[in-house]
Amino acid sequence: MITWEHFIFFAIPAVLLWMVGAWAAWKKRERLAYTTTVTGLLVFFAFIAAMWISLERPPLRTMGETRLWYSFFLPLAGIIVYSRWRYKWILSFSTLLAVVFICVNLFKPEIHDKTLMPALQSPWFAPHVIVYMFAYAVLGAATVMALYLLFFKKRGITNEEFDITDNLVYVGLAFMTFGMLFGSLWAKEAWGHYWSWDPKETWAAITWFAYLVYIHYRRVPKHNGRLALGVLLISFVLLQMCWWGINYLPSAQGASVHTYSTSK
Repeated sequence: MITWEHFIFFAIPAVLLWMVGAWAAWKKRERLAYTTTVTGLLVFFAFIAAMWISLERPPLRTMGETRLWYSFFLPLAGIIVYSRWRYKWILSFSTLLAVVFICVNLFKPEIHDKTLMPALQSPWFAPHVIVYMFAYAVLGAATVMALYLLFFKKRGITNEEFDITDNLVYVGLAFMTFGMLFGSLWAKEAWGHYWSWDPKETWAAITWFAYLVYIHYRRVPKHNGRLALGVLLISFVLLQMCWWGINYLPSAQGASVHTYSTSK
């Protein structure tokens, strides 16, 4: 039976493979970049699948388990973006950020019991969380690009660099939209209604509109590019509030349907 104690035996080989893939991307050795990155993803997903079988439920309940998916989807998003636009830096970024989440899980795996609360047993729960994790990974890449353009780019920002950021936001927002739709179907089955303006749902809507503001502002003629990137950074902060910051707000303590206990 696979437990969190076995995680390191999957994580280290996966990270080493992703690092080779990132190096290969910089050296323009595309075949090696694809092969090692995909192999690393397969190794990492093998642990997720084994945990799924061992827990007798999808590993999506706790922050530790969602970090597991985030660690997986970052390199997946990286290889997809690399295959589409050939951004050499994307595999390095996705690997670095995945390593951060993997290290957190190595030191704080958050082991819980095997059961899921009734509200989490809907077939829509797994796709809702999985799609959201992929969206978070892509929007995280867009945020890194925005930080680079705002604070580290020494010369003027080119249209190509803005296109990179825009494309990442388009993909991330599309998956976020699908995640919200899956979430509404889950809510209907679990609680009898599609939307209740629960604190979590409210912040999800705020985040979605913030990214939509960025997209529309970018289409305004003669817009301020740096202001647009600032909007993008604010959107990512709102995303963090939606993902985990909401857990620390008084409005979500006990009143939120996204706060699970044995009575639900």
